[in-house]
Amino acid sequence: MPTFTDFNLPKSLQKALDDLGFETPTPIQERAMPVVLSGRDVLGIAQTGTGKTFAYLLPVLKQWKFAATETPRVVIIVPTRELVVQVAEEAEKLTKYMSVRVLGVYGGVNINTQKNQVYEGVDILVGTPGRLMDLALDNVVRFDALQKLIIDEFDEILNMGFRFQITSILSMMKEKKQNILFSATMTDDVDEMLNDFFDFPEEVSLAPSGTPLEKITQIGYNVPNFLTKINLLKNLLQDEKLERILIFTNNKKTADLVAEALEENFDDQFGVIHSNKSQNYRLNTMAAFQNGELRGIVTTDIMARGLDIRDISHVINMEFPEIPEQYVHRIGRTGRADKSGIALSFITKDEEEIQFGAEVLMEKELEIRPIPEDVVIEERKLEFEKDRKKVKVLLKKPKQEGGSAFHEKKDKNKKLNLGGPGKRKPRKTEPRNRGAEKKKAAKRKRGK
Repeated sequence: MPTFTDFNLPKSLQKALDDLGFETPTPIQERAMPVVLSGRDVLGIAQTGTGKTFAYLLPVLKQWKFAATETPRVVIIVPTRELVVQVAEEAEKLTKYMSVRVLGVYGGVNINTQKNQVYEGVDILVGTPGRLMDLALDNVVRFDALQKLIIDEFDEILNMGFRFQITSILSMMKEKKQNILFSATMTDDVDEMLNDFFDFPEEVSLAPSGTPLEKITQIGYNVPNFLTKINLLKNLLQDEKLERILIFTNNKKTADLVAEALEENFDDQFGVIHSNKSQNYRLNTMAAFQNGELRGIVTTDIMARGLDIRDISHVINMEFPEIPEQYVHRIGRTGRADKSGIALSFITKDEEEIQFGAEVLMEKELEIRPIPEDVVIEERKLEFEKDRKKVKVLLKKPKQEGGSAFHEKKDKNKKLNLGGPGKRKPRKTEPRNRGAEKKKAAKRKRGK
């Protein structure tokens, strides 16, 4: 079995690894090292929790040489603020005995503070796409000395709608640099971006896209509605074995709803994180969870990717995610680092189609269990569940109705437009003011 000493790392970097207690590289770290060191563009395909951050940081830092420059030589782009903080912290740990300045920049905090930090000089800059683009457009962040661009969670960045920001940043960078890209899945958007901007990256693949971690036991419950899901959740949480939990919802409103319901029975045991929460609140909640002060966190998919939260025992899907790949990323928060994990999903009739899509993707079926007998089955549905049905009805309307009405309107407008200009054209040859012409003629007569 290989160890980090086989990488022939500089003493300062090896000492930092020793301090962290890391001895054996993960498969993605072992495979990525020679490819990144080659200088070629790299595309790493690996699931969350496989050690991707060190897979790109270690080879980059192995080649590190001092350079007299104040602008970043390495730029790392990640999708969320939490991931910026995490990657920057990992980089600082690895460069403990090196002269490397690391800075993280993200939205939600005063941009002028970050501008001043950039002006002080930075070697490795970690940032979210939006804040990085803002700083670059203001000419605060410059890419004159850039040697390596790293984009982590590439598919998630594009999925979150940051394509414009990424393309804007790329257009400001010189072409002669190494591009290192990591993605959990190979989507059409990722493929298109690779063709447009990168030079035939060499692929380093750990597992096929969408392959689940085999150490995760996947269990499903068929539940009639959301209020019954709440009752089922409270029932399952009576078991103290559910001790390090992530509870996922599909949006902020239902995350708050679940958190409020849990507060009634499990006072101060659960935190809630989503994009409406302030940066400090989110970071403090995560820290409390890491330190064991909280039993679990209720969250949206903002937590499903990239974040290194250790020893998650259970992932609970209060709502089945809207795309099958996202289910894989959610459950990938548990069963990490050679540990087993359990994923529980509460599935209504409306969600069964997405569940089937996830099972096809994974080539594995969920183990469906009956709802415990002492769980109260509610009849009432919440407003958002009724709205979901209305949306489905609207989507089933034939498209041709709207289309034909639209074409009729276009034809009507077309007839009006053809008539107007045709009638106006002859007027251009007529005198604009016949009264003025008569006055001019009268003057000419008087002049004679």
